[in-house]
Amino acid sequence: MTADAVIVGAGIVGAACAAELAARGMRVEVVDAHGIGGGATAAGMGHIVVMNDSPAEFALSAYSRDLWLALAPQLRARDAFARCGTLWVATDTEECDAALAMQAAFAARGIAAQWLDRAALRSCEPALAPDMAGGLRIEHDSIVYAPGVAEWLLAQSPAASSIRLRLGMEVRSVAAHGVTLANGERVSAAHVIVANGLGAHQLVPSLPLQPKKGHLLITDRYPGMIRHQLLELGYIKSAHHATGTSVAFNAQPRPTGQLLIGSSRQFVTTDPTVEMPVLAHMLQRAARYLPALPALNGIRAWTGFRAASPDGLPLIGRLDDAATPGVWVAVGHEGLGVTTSLATAKLLAAQIVAEPAPIPLTPYLPQRFTQGICHV
Repeated sequence: MTADAVIVGAGIVGAACAAELAARGMRVEVVDAHGIGGGATAAGMGHIVVMNDSPAEFALSAYSRDLWLALAPQLRARDAFARCGTLWVATDTEECDAALAMQAAFAARGIAAQWLDRAALRSCEPALAPDMAGGLRIEHDSIVYAPGVAEWLLAQSPAASSIRLRLGMEVRSVAAHGVTLANGERVSAAHVIVANGLGAHQLVPSLPLQPKKGHLLITDRYPGMIRHQLLELGYIKSAHHATGTSVAFNAQPRPTGQLLIGSSRQFVTTDPTVEMPVLAHMLQRAARYLPALPALNGIRAWTGFRAASPDGLPLIGRLDDAATPGVWVAVGHEGLGVTTSLATAKLLAAQIVAEPAPIPLTPYLPQRFTQGICHV
């Protein structure tokens, strides 16, 4: 064996897995067809948020947010970590009730969440439309520049000397104890981990992954215009349709003073083209919440693809399918790859070294699909 582990993918999930295994004394090789922090890592918003669409999603995102808060003091200024908090914005009484229910659910699990009435919301975020009904502030949610952190994990973290990078090298096939590169070279290892998002489907066709396309736009610099990551409370009901195209308001204050505006969701397409009707619909939705938005200067728009599983939870564990038995996967994080990357690494490493996991593993194991079990 040339390494203890070889990881396919140098995005934030692959980088987190590499750093975790290296910290446990393993020799790790990371192979990526492009460079560090590309793909969904580069395309996404870089949010670190606690989400509670299901108990398993809450457990993973809350645990991972704690890991991010512990890691933050080691990161560099260029990694743009900011504990700006999330503000879920309610437009009407129904959404206010949803916010209060969310607050109670979070409080029961030890997550700090503060209800803001109309006046408090207006004082907190004056740029919001004055008819907003209230909001729920999750104070420890954060943002980060994920490609920078991926580079730090792989090249500068305390155990980075045990990580070897093979960039610009495409993996053609994987097996339990090695990968074969496009040039015919075989890289052997005790453990093979596939963590390259949607690209994993080409290596492991049995993985139940679906692409979900999203648009984002970044503005010129408007320091202090908003202070929190802003999300509409209707996001949960409007942006997660099973089919079709949907948009929802999501705005982020970047440390540069720029605003990052999202979001959209499309199915059954892998065309990376920015679609102007979708972008316009997304920005029109955002302007409902931020009336000054149409007067701002947008400088760039782009798209990316989230790799989604059927139940919205990642697949973290060893495969038992006939084609690739013994291969490990860390894929299917959809829009929470940055948030849950550090927890994913902990759960994967615990399985590899046969240690107790920090949170229950069952909801994330690939066998929930291969054995006909779905834990939602």
